[in-house]
Amino acid sequence: MYTLMMIAGLVLWIGAHYFKRIAPDARAKLGEPGKGLVAVLILAGLALIIVGYRNTELGLVQVWFPPSWMIHINNLLMLLAFWVFGSSAAQGAKAWPANRIRHPQLTAIKIFTLAHLLVNGDLASIILFGGMLAWAVVSVIMINKAEPEWTRPETASERTYIHLGIISVVLFSVVAGVHNWLGYWPFPA
Repeated sequence: MYTLMMIAGLVLWIGAHYFKRIAPDARAKLGEPGKGLVAVLILAGLALIIVGYRNTELGLVQVWFPPSWMIHINNLLMLLAFWVFGSSAAQGAKAWPANRIRHPQLTAIKIFTLAHLLVNGDLASIILFGGMLAWAVVSVIMINKAEPEWTRPETASERTYIHLGIISVVLFSVVAGVHNWLGYWPFPA
């Protein structure tokens, strides 16, 4: 049951994100209220993913056994994922890498999923994080095909980089604390 819940959540997450690309006319007919509907579907998908992932029996099926030093790589990649995701948040001029790459938020998701695949060798993690990685890769392809033109933004000021660094470390710390609270110590023992 929980495995189906996790997979249904993943399908709902992906479907809600792809709705605009796959059925643009249907999405346009919904107008502004459609944004709320899509947000609710994404949150519902996320809730199903979390409950399903935490409780699925597939978490007990080990496909591979990651070496303990991968935790260091994971943590560095997660800090980088927060930085990359946040780099696109500023209005106007963007911090690196958002001033160089077209899809920093999807790139951050790719980094996040890869980091989690490196430290989780169970089947549930491979399905979940592999599915999220595939979603992010296909999203970039779909967006680039639909909107081939892109203008590189200006580079942000040093102040933006300082703020981004502080925010990235704080968010990393909060997420590490949540992992600890949930019973997953995210650091080497």
